[in-house]
Amino acid sequence: MSRSTERKKSWWEKCCPCCASNRGEDTEDYVSSTGGGFIDRPGRPTDRPRDPDGSGRGTGSETGTDTVTDTVTGPRTGEGRDRSDRNTDINLDDLPSGEISRTALQIQSVDLLKSRNGENRQSHHTDQYEYEDLIVRRGKPFKISITFKRSFNIKSDQIAVILQMANGQPITLPLIKEFDEGGWGCQVSDVSGQKVMLWVNTSAQAPVGKYQLSVRTQCPGGSYAHPTDSSLKVYLLFNPWCRMDAVFMDNEAWLQEYVLNENGRIYYGTEYQIGERSWSYGQFDKGVLDAVMYILDRGGLSPTSRGDPISVTRVISAMVNSMDDNGVIAGSWADDYPDGVNPVAWVGSVDILLRFHQTGSSVKYGQCWVFAGVTTTVLRCLGIPGRTITNFASAHDTDGNLTFDVYFDENMKPLEDKNSDSVWNYHCWNDCWMTRPDLPPGYSGWQAIDATPQETSSGTYCCGPCPLLAIKNGLVNIKYDTPFLFSEVNSDKVFYQRMANGQFKKVHVEERAVGHCISTKAVGSYAREDITYLYKYPEGSAEERNSVRTAAQYGNKPMAVAEPLQTEDIVMTVESQDGVLTGSDINVRVLLNNRSSSRRSLSLTMSVAVMYYNGVCKESFKNDTRNVSINPGESKTLDNSTSMQSPVNASLIH
Repeated sequence: MSRSTERKKSWWEKCCPCCASNRGEDTEDYVSSTGGGFIDRPGRPTDRPRDPDGSGRGTGSETGTDTVTDTVTGPRTGEGRDRSDRNTDINLDDLPSGEISRTALQIQSVDLLKSRNGENRQSHHTDQYEYEDLIVRRGKPFKISITFKRSFNIKSDQIAVILQMANGQPITLPLIKEFDEGGWGCQVSDVSGQKVMLWVNTSAQAPVGKYQLSVRTQCPGGSYAHPTDSSLKVYLLFNPWCRMDAVFMDNEAWLQEYVLNENGRIYYGTEYQIGERSWSYGQFDKGVLDAVMYILDRGGLSPTSRGDPISVTRVISAMVNSMDDNGVIAGSWADDYPDGVNPVAWVGSVDILLRFHQTGSSVKYGQCWVFAGVTTTVLRCLGIPGRTITNFASAHDTDGNLTFDVYFDENMKPLEDKNSDSVWNYHCWNDCWMTRPDLPPGYSGWQAIDATPQETSSGTYCCGPCPLLAIKNGLVNIKYDTPFLFSEVNSDKVFYQRMANGQFKKVHVEERAVGHCISTKAVGSYAREDITYLYKYPEGSAEERNSVRTAAQYGNKPMAVAEPLQTEDIVMTVESQDGVLTGSDINVRVLLNNRSSSRRSLSLTMSVAVMYYNGVCKESFKNDTRNVSINPGESKTLDNSTSMQSPVNASLIH
């Protein structure tokens, strides 16, 4: 292939094939009118898997620099290869700001080309952010324009771009002949007299955040450091369109939904009566990006940790609640909210995030769907694919034994002081997408995180990220917080009765009590998608039971198996309405069947109480006991009804 033919290739393909724009731009390399120019760079393929498993990252070759001015600092690609062998004429970092030599290459102005309608913002999928600043995604080149006070000499003049995050070390990007794939560097795109168009590329592992950009020059006549200009700020985000990024997602429809969609549905109710509420994520609204950066600052993430989506999402799950870090939302499950907003009044995340950023104080109040909705906004704003999940009949295991335990006394009355576990009618959390290089191969993809403060993890109210595959297979030794998340979707409900000697014995195990109709908004529509299959095998299947056994092997308690009862010949079924309104009657029907050959006498006790959606019961308002005799082979039906007169916030019960 001739050089002239090769130059017709898209510049994007030649420097960064993994994140070439889909919009069809075709930018040719600059060749100087004096015959000098830059070597064409054929696109290098990457062997990164379509469904990345975190087992490795592609690397590129390094071919040296064109009058390199400095040793690059900051995050590197290609397994941390050393650049110490590069020839260095002068270290531009040693120049004090504003130092000018009489014949130095002085800078007149720097233009970040940050228009929302411009090539930078559109090719980086950031044109929807309601900001007039430059917002780009890591691992993908962007253009800047530099105007000098004299004509630029491509053979003798050198340029270095410096990016620095607050409290971080400066990262120097010198002119180089060829970009590393997903690495740091800059190249001249075009020269026209005093104006130079420069390509700038950031590492695909770069810390996300807000950077200050500056430019320094070196030439035979001297050196120059352009004074710091506060308007030259750059927001750098995760890049799920780049194969070198840990959040890469190789599905454009999913990217449109899980990164770019600002509107969603959050599901509530019960598995038999599923309701939905609209939620405005608003990740592109004015002020939201700054609020999200403020959350990362408040979370104490170091600049280097901000490049790792595992660390970032773990901090997000901690910072969205207020329990131990005065985070975004204060949770409350009270009957009224005189000093704050009733959680059901929120319809989106924007007001919550802006209030938190403006005041620095937790916003009152939220419950699980509010925590999850705000978390989705933060994830998508940063460029991490995320979605809101609802699990119906969601267990809350408080003692870490992987089961939902219910204790009764000798007369089968609940022992409230021991019944700390609960089952929520529904509970909301989040899935986020990333590779897991910290785990064995196979655990990349969707990870669960939960910002609702329920139990601590390593001393902090946070949860995840946890691979869905680990939850599904009961591998509770896989980090993070797999035991708790497994219990939410697949724990057995175990009933214990106190004996005369004070010991407890298992009297019943319910294997299908939790984890039903796990739901999220479908891609490209407002339909509900059932993703239970991603979290657990079909109920009662051999695979599902094996997952429970596997989890029990790693837990602190053996798998629950009901102990034989003295009599097992009475079958009882309870039927009731799934939901009622205040002031309505509750109809309860008890079906009894005597399968023995003898007459049986039974004592039945019914207790009725109001239960909130999170499984918390108020004091029972009706108790009824009946003595029943039933003949061999006989079936009996007992009906009962009671009026639901207790004043309860109907939005909290279902």
